Amino acid sequence: MNELFSPAKRIGELLAREFEKDERFYFFSPDETTSNKFDKIFEVEKRAWGMPTKTWDLPEGPDGRIVEMLSENVLFSVMSGHLMNGEKAMMGSYEAFFPIITAQILQQMKFIKQSKEVSWRKPIPAVNLLSTSVCWRQDHNGFTHQSPALISTLLSVPSGLANCLFPIDDISAEVAYDFMIDATNVVNLTTFDKNERPRYLDLTRAKAQLENSGAMVFEEFSDEEPDFILTAAGDIVAHEAIEAIKILKADAPDIKMRFVGLSALTYKAIGTVDNKLSQEKFDEMFTNDKPILANFHGFPETLEGILANYASNNRLKVHGFIEEGSTTTPFEMLRRNKASRYDLAIDVARVMGREDLILKYEAILAQNHFRAINYGTDLI
Repeated sequence: MNELFSPAKRIGELLAREFEKDERFYFFSPDETTSNKFDKIFEVEKRAWGMPTKTWDLPEGPDGRIVEMLSENVLFSVMSGHLMNGEKAMMGSYEAFFPIITAQILQQMKFIKQSKEVSWRKPIPAVNLLSTSVCWRQDHNGFTHQSPALISTLLSVPSGLANCLFPIDDISAEVAYDFMIDATNVVNLTTFDKNERPRYLDLTRAKAQLENSGAMVFEEFSDEEPDFILTAAGDIVAHEAIEAIKILKADAPDIKMRFVGLSALTYKAIGTVDNKLSQEKFDEMFTNDKPILANFHGFPETLEGILANYASNNRLKVHGFIEEGSTTTPFEMLRRNKASRYDLAIDVARVMGREDLILKYEAILAQNHFRAINYGTDLI
């Protein structure tokens, strides 16, 4: 896994392909298409623009199907009309700005719920939201750009018409994209890092994970009959969980662990609206009694509420974004929110009674904090 890949760039390639395939497809973005690394689409389509252009402008014209405007509310309204006309579209934005249109998204879900009860209503293309520039990697913007709040909102709506997808790498992002583009009568929010990341899965395994209700044991990081289950939803936090396993295996070789990756969540369940993980499958992957240590892209209480539908609370410990933000380094953000590999490893070491490991990992976290504050870089 030495080579790194950008999930956002892969999505950009798929969007470009969609523009070439479907002449009615539109992409909406509050002027962040290039920043979010979707700019491959400018090689095949123009940005909607009715004013004179300059030589240095991106391809622009009055018939452009890339619609950029610094108003999430207006963009979502236009996209909704496009979808209700039976034509596919997607919207991309910084994660922290998607909550601006929360009320509109909820109204769209109400419309979907009622339209499904009308026999002559045809299914409409899904509301597809591509959420990048995530809370964990706002190196230069800071606390104002750090909020995964829309995830919690969508997963709390009882109508159960939303899917939150968390691809672990660029290949999983491709699988998520294919799922979104074919979906109808639902809201899909897919969250991923725009920076380059390790690749963990091939296409076959990534498809299998989503088809298996969004949950899969990563055998290469797992033991038979594990003592601890580590799980994660979100690319950055999943990477930290996997690295925690490596650290613990190096320092305590006899410990047995299993990593379960989660690529989809929906109301009260792992998986998607139409493909929820059963209790039987959950028990197969998570066992019936072993401690479950989870790392979540969003607020920990959100994932804890879902996992509590499958396992007793006394088995669960969930880490995630706890509203500790700053303009700082990537690993320091993880440390501040107690979601780093060493924070996870400390939890396991504490259960094992390994005070020596706890002290070792706390010292590493303290060293990184000092370096981040004084030099603006990470040790890791």
